[in-house]
Amino acid sequence: MTASATFNSVSALVRRETSMIYDEGKEYLVEARLAPLAAAKGLPLESYVARLGVDVVERQKVIDALTINETSWFRDHTPYQAFTDVIVPALVENRGLSRRLRIWSAACSSGQEAYSIAMLLDQHLPGDWTYEIVATDISTQMLERVKAGRYSQVEVNRGLPATSLVRYFTRVGREWEVAERLRERVTVRHLNLAAPYVGLGTFDMIWLRNVLIYFDAETKQDILRRMLPMLQLDGFLLLGSSETTLDLPADLSAAWRRDPVGRVQVHRRASAPPLDLSSTTSPSSPSSPLASTGA
Repeated sequence: MTASATFNSVSALVRRETSMIYDEGKEYLVEARLAPLAAAKGLPLESYVARLGVDVVERQKVIDALTINETSWFRDHTPYQAFTDVIVPALVENRGLSRRLRIWSAACSSGQEAYSIAMLLDQHLPGDWTYEIVATDISTQMLERVKAGRYSQVEVNRGLPATSLVRYFTRVGREWEVAERLRERVTVRHLNLAAPYVGLGTFDMIWLRNVLIYFDAETKQDILRRMLPMLQLDGFLLLGSSETTLDLPADLSAAWRRDPVGRVQVHRRASAPPLDLSSTTSPSSPSSPLASTGA
């Protein structure tokens, strides 16, 4: 198998299994991530790739290695500011009977997003409220990390405020472990975003940030179409800063409404009631709730 054929084979595998696209020009990335797997089996890369068609275990390792796992605590900051300043107060006002929130962290990677959300809910929900964060990812390796809730010093240095480290983490050997009261609020589920969403239920908010950019237009549209009924009628969908619903087909674009919250565009069902921003803290204000975390 030539180098070109090896790349094409891996690219086709990843697209078939995850719907993610590896275009030409990413050969270096494929080689860098798969070379250690091939070496562990004592095989040259070409031979290793050739056996993936019949080796389910190694195939999953390849998927784990090639899915994008770039993440950090409170990534980009402004979405979390909108969350504490506007979204949480709106949900608290509308969920007075159940006093419970369900949030989906889609494509959760190693869990920094899910646990960032958990820290903020721990601080900003009324004391008698409960919440569940459903963290899903296609990588089984990443999901095991979310379950463990343990992070290296390098990882906690990436955006985690010192106050949050002291408040929510315990040193375990050379790693930092998330407090049990947060871990027990995070439910881990294996999920391919391009496959059916079975048994997930509905959510008050869905975080789908920096994920859609890795899919083709058809898959992106399919994901957003299937997420619509999974969001409560007055719920919130949060995409990455470079992602939008403006390029969708007319019928699907019309199903979503974009509401500006500071510098963040939150997406809601078209029929969702308008947001009342009159009593919320400005997302740019230094006195806003997130500022108190040191983030």
